[in-house]
Amino acid sequence: MSVDQDVLIEKFADPHKTAKGETRAWVRYEGTKTLWFNTGTLCNIECINCYIESSPKNDRLVYLSRADIVPYLDELEEAGETQIEIGFTGGEPFLAPEMAGMIEEVVSRGHRALILTNAMKPMMRPRVQKELLALKTAYNDLMVFRVSLDHYEAKLHDQERGIGSFISAMEGLSWLADEGFQIALAGRTVWGETEEISREGYGRIVSDLKLGFETSDMSRLVLFPEMKEDDNPPEITTACWGILDKSPSEQMCANSRMIVKRKGAKKPAVLACTLIPYDERFELGETLAEGRKAVSLNHPYCASFCVLGGGSCSA
Repeated sequence: MSVDQDVLIEKFADPHKTAKGETRAWVRYEGTKTLWFNTGTLCNIECINCYIESSPKNDRLVYLSRADIVPYLDELEEAGETQIEIGFTGGEPFLAPEMAGMIEEVVSRGHRALILTNAMKPMMRPRVQKELLALKTAYNDLMVFRVSLDHYEAKLHDQERGIGSFISAMEGLSWLADEGFQIALAGRTVWGETEEISREGYGRIVSDLKLGFETSDMSRLVLFPEMKEDDNPPEITTACWGILDKSPSEQMCANSRMIVKRKGAKKPAVLACTLIPYDERFELGETLAEGRKAVSLNHPYCASFCVLGGGSCSA
């Protein structure tokens, strides 16, 4: 059900109480499973339903550099959090000038890099390919490229991402596969297909391109629940954990944070969630130490994507 934005904002305004006065659910931080770096919101394409509004013109989150991410990686080591998953998202990460250097900084410390990409022209530039091949020689076991393929058929994928984007993504996928990189796929559930049908459809691509994994592996084929700004999901209360037979520790904000750099900001900031990049209520500070705090689930995406949708951006 769609609802007026002002009504929706008011409904989720109080971090402690729901609109009905019930105790709002919250999630305690339990240690880092995944640390995300948003490399910037600029993208080579503009998708219809992009939750972060990435486009060739959106630079609200600017490019991160290798120097930007080093302090956070140092903090992880100081906290004893080693060999964890480090995710790179955007925008399109391969537009960031220092993307290869950032990957190298992560994997050279023994962390696993999960790189989200549309596998289109930015990744296929000769300079980028050369850098990735150099990284593969030493660190291939520590890198996974998760390619966004909204649907396994060109027609529906292109409805979201633009005419010709499916063919371009398939070219990038083929290159990654031919060169022996580790690959995962990210699809969407907007078309209402059963999960079984979707996984069968993607299975044909996996087989044709010899991508090297089973589509039953949910870490290698992720099917994301939809997020719409005007959706009116129910609020999550503390009682919902028992009713839904779910745990706060299962939610992304229990074990992941995202680093962004806002346009005009002197330093990056730590956010509670990858899905809510612009809402200042979910900005926790400038360091990971400041970000190790509980998060109230007072945003529609907390319900629609995470708790009810069962979604997670991590592998």
